[in-house]
Amino acid sequence: MARNDKRLTLTCNQFMIKAIILDLGRVIVPFDFNRAWLQIEARYGISPQEIRRRLAGTGLYDLFESGLIDPPEFLRRINELLDIQVPADEFWPIWTSIFLPETLLSDEFLELLSSRRRLVLLSNTNIIHFEMIRSTYPLLRHFHQFVLSYELGVMKPRPEIYLEAARAGDCKPEECFFADDIKENVDGALRVGIDAVQFVSASQLESELRQRGLI
Repeated sequence: MARNDKRLTLTCNQFMIKAIILDLGRVIVPFDFNRAWLQIEARYGISPQEIRRRLAGTGLYDLFESGLIDPPEFLRRINELLDIQVPADEFWPIWTSIFLPETLLSDEFLELLSSRRRLVLLSNTNIIHFEMIRSTYPLLRHFHQFVLSYELGVMKPRPEIYLEAARAGDCKPEECFFADDIKENVDGALRVGIDAVQFVSASQLESELRQRGLI
């Protein structure tokens, strides 16, 4: 591509993209389930490997993150699968301990994006995790809209959730930019016409946005 053609493409992208859509987990807030499973092991003697084995293939996470079961039912099934009896007041602090304190994107960076374009959060999450994150990480205040799987009853990479994110951005899918750490979710966005990239790091995301003239 000639230099002038490249400049023209970047200029078109700058005016075409009206909304920036970002994933939450491992794009903004890092997490590690081992932080929770090690606490279960310390209290109940079940190794993280065994916990993962028992939960694998159950679809329990998807049910919870699709809003198809509520927190008490989720905990009941966890206790049943692990053959333990963790009370709610003990389990939910363990369940939310997976998130690390330092975010991957800075408050200042999100504030900049929010000032340039409509900023939408698109996440496969559950009500317990999201309420904890919203109260713990004040940088979420920069988002204009939240599109959450447990509220919609549908998860990435289903097309409906991306179309809802575009509506939350007050624009068409082709007028959105999206970043997610999971390739399958990026591919889902691309299929509905959203310009999407797989998140690797804050510097990589900044480079992608600069290439599009968004910052």
